[in-house]
Amino acid sequence: MTTPQEELLPGTRRALLHRIAVAQAEGRAPSLVAAVVREGRAVWHGARTSVEGHGPDENVQFRIGSITKTFTAVLVLRLRDEGVLDLGDPLEKHVPGTGAGEATIAELLAHTSGLAAESPAPWWERTPGSLRPELADVLGEKPFRHPVGRRHHYSNPGYTLLGALVEKLRGAPWVEVLRREVLEPLGLDRTSTRPRAPHAGGWAVHPWADVMLPEPIEDLGRMAPAGQLWSTTGDLARFAVFLAKGDDRVLSAGTVREMRTPAAPAEAADVVDGATYGLGLQIQHRDGRLLVGHSGSLPGFLANLTISVADDVAAVVLANCTSGPQLSAVGADLVRIVAEAEPRIPDPWRPLSEVEAPVLELAGQWYWGTQAFALRATADGLVSLEPLSGNGRRSRFRANGDGTWTGLEGYYAGELLKAVRRPDGSVSHLDLGSFVFTRQPYEEGASVPGGVDSEGWRGIG
Repeated sequence: MTTPQEELLPGTRRALLHRIAVAQAEGRAPSLVAAVVREGRAVWHGARTSVEGHGPDENVQFRIGSITKTFTAVLVLRLRDEGVLDLGDPLEKHVPGTGAGEATIAELLAHTSGLAAESPAPWWERTPGSLRPELADVLGEKPFRHPVGRRHHYSNPGYTLLGALVEKLRGAPWVEVLRREVLEPLGLDRTSTRPRAPHAGGWAVHPWADVMLPEPIEDLGRMAPAGQLWSTTGDLARFAVFLAKGDDRVLSAGTVREMRTPAAPAEAADVVDGATYGLGLQIQHRDGRLLVGHSGSLPGFLANLTISVADDVAAVVLANCTSGPQLSAVGADLVRIVAEAEPRIPDPWRPLSEVEAPVLELAGQWYWGTQAFALRATADGLVSLEPLSGNGRRSRFRANGDGTWTGLEGYYAGELLKAVRRPDGSVSHLDLGSFVFTRQPYEEGASVPGGVDSEGWRGIG
């Protein structure tokens, strides 16, 4: 008897339940709910609660805090893809007079704008948004803490400015644009700016006693694009699929891949932690796996969305407490449990339908100096160049239609690869950004800068 591929094995399900049970108990969370996504659909849901009876399910709303920023980033990138703006545009070009307009849109998305982490007092998460009716109230008299573009410094006001940008260019409130352009197309009908029953209540748990205090639920007003949303594990599971694969009704696969690409300089501590930031997404290297997503918190609530694109597994974890369980660790563990217990089954190998003769002619072994590389034609119509052994510069290349290719990754991103031919049409060598690759190491007669010693290779006499 075989188990359908979309179902998790009983041992995997028990391991997932055990992980969230430990998180809820040790983190002292009133309730904790989680979901796992694999191969484009939710395959597991679990919950633990301190309340007798039915625990929260995939339709119960929790506040998701800064996961809201990822939704706001999607709206901004839609404007870029439509040609309405460029990520290199300074904010001043589209929203003048803020006092923070020298920061570019890309810098705001990646938290490299230099803006303050928070708005001026009082604490914006526990006070009504009506106290900050204008952008000036959010930014304060001295909005910058660092030089623009120099370092990653997480900024809630920065995403407030991005929300204002969306409103200015769309001519409608942020929430209306979000509903029309993201929530409705993706079927996220349980995601909203205000709680809709059934929803969890937000609690503060006393750090030294097992008692609780209800947290206020405030409308964040101008700060809404930074943290207002409520959602469910069901809706965030669908959002995770979108962030991994794209959806042409909202953003292409190429654009969500751009969101998942590091866009912020890492601090020394971030390098040690294996963490950085893309365009509206947190990125971390954990347990040998590249994870993307976002965490969120507001008084009374914690949230985490974690995705491993390579494993095609994602996890959503929500809790209704101000502090307690480390949900980013829980989310990463849920992904790891599934990825290790039930590794992704690769698609069958199939031969290419065709390979152009000039590409096949270049396939095989090449040498940069004495280092061996392999050039391969790939199933997606690209070519790849990578060391035959050990670490080294590697990249895929996209054909330009004129016999040249452009690098897509790493050191060779944007660099031009071309085959240099002899008068008789045969290939002499590859030129990659001025680097010469030959069929033999320092091949005699090849166009190697500095020439090749006429006495050739030799040993020690």
